[in-house]
Amino acid sequence: MTDQNTAVKPSGSRGAPPRRAQRRSGRKRRPLRIVLLVLLVLVLAAGGGAWWMYSSLDSNIKGVDLDKALGDDRPQKLPTAGQNLLVLGSDSRAGESGDLGGGKGSVSGARSDTALVVHIPEGRTRATAVSIPRDTLVTRPACTERDGGSMPAKDRVMFNSVYAQAGPACVVKTVEKMSGVRIDHYLEIDFAGFKDLVDAIGGVTIKIDEPIKGGAGGLNLEAGTQKLDGTQSLQYVRTRHGVGDGSDLGRIGLQQKFLMALLTEVKKQDLLGSPAKSYKIANSATKALTTDSSLASLSALSDFGRSMNGVDPQNMETIMLPVAYDKKDPNRVVAAEPQATQLWKAIRNDERIPASAKKSPATGG
Repeated sequence: MTDQNTAVKPSGSRGAPPRRAQRRSGRKRRPLRIVLLVLLVLVLAAGGGAWWMYSSLDSNIKGVDLDKALGDDRPQKLPTAGQNLLVLGSDSRAGESGDLGGGKGSVSGARSDTALVVHIPEGRTRATAVSIPRDTLVTRPACTERDGGSMPAKDRVMFNSVYAQAGPACVVKTVEKMSGVRIDHYLEIDFAGFKDLVDAIGGVTIKIDEPIKGGAGGLNLEAGTQKLDGTQSLQYVRTRHGVGDGSDLGRIGLQQKFLMALLTEVKKQDLLGSPAKSYKIANSATKALTTDSSLASLSALSDFGRSMNGVDPQNMETIMLPVAYDKKDPNRVVAAEPQATQLWKAIRNDERIPASAKKSPATGG
C-alpha cells in the first residue's frame, strides 16, 4: 500500500492548499490561544494533586528515555528556569480507529497528527504553543530506528512521516535540529485514548456555525449547538474537508474551537468532589499518555502539574509555525523566513515572541 503520509499528492488532494488559496484569503489569521493537546496536558496537570493516590495508574503511563536515545549532541538548555515541551498527538488509523478517521481500517502503524512546541517562560505564568503543520517539509537528521538500526539524514521529508518511520526520539531530534530549541520534556497523546477521555468527561457541547457533511468517518452535524460524544469528537478534530480550503492548515481552526469547548466543559467538572469520576478520567488519560522517562509516573506528573499551577489558559497563546507554500510542490509547506528564525530565537532566549515572527504566508484560507 502506498504510504499516505509520504506520497506526493495531486493538486486538490489532502495536502497543503495550492498557492491560489493564499490569494483567496484576505483576512488575517487570528492567533490561536491554545490547541487540543495542550488542554489534555493541562487536564493531567490540574488533576495531578488529586490523582497521586491512584498508584495503580502508574503502569498506564509509557516512558521514552530521550537522554539515552539522543546523547549529548543537543542544543543548550534555556538560560533561565523556563521549560520547552514537545506535545505530540499520535493517531493510529488501524481497525476501529481507522473507521473513525475515514479510513478503511487497513492502514497500519501510527502517525503524528498534531505537534506542538510548548514554551513556558521563567515564572510559569504564561505559555506559548507553536503548532508545526504535519505537511511541513523538514530535514530529518540521522536517527536510530525503532528496531535499533540506523536511518541516514534526509532532506525534504514530511514532518509527520518522521514518527511513523523512526519513532518519538527521532521526532524530538528533528524538532531540535530545525529550531535549535532544547526539548526538556516529551508528552504524547494517543487520539484513540482521547475518545475515551471525552466520554469519561460526559461529552463536549460545541456550537457548529455551518453544517458539516461527510466529515472524517462520515461525520454529519447540523448547524447549531451540539453535544458530541467521544467518537464524534474524534471525527470532528480530524475533519478537514469542507473546512476552509480543506487543508491541514484549515483544520487547525476546528481543533482550536473544539479545545475551547472542551476547556469550558472541564471547568464545570467537580473532579475533587467526585473521586470515582476523577479515577475514570485519570484512567482514560494515563492510558493515552506517553512521556519522557523523567515524567513517566503519577508523582512526577503531579509535581510537574503543581509547577504549572500559575499558568492561566487565558495567558496561553498558540500560533502556527510560519510557513510558505513549497516552490516545487505547492501541496507542501516549508518554514517561512525570516519569521521562523525570529520565532525560534525568541524561544531559545526565553524572550517574548515578536509579532513579526507570527505572520505566516500560508494561511490555509
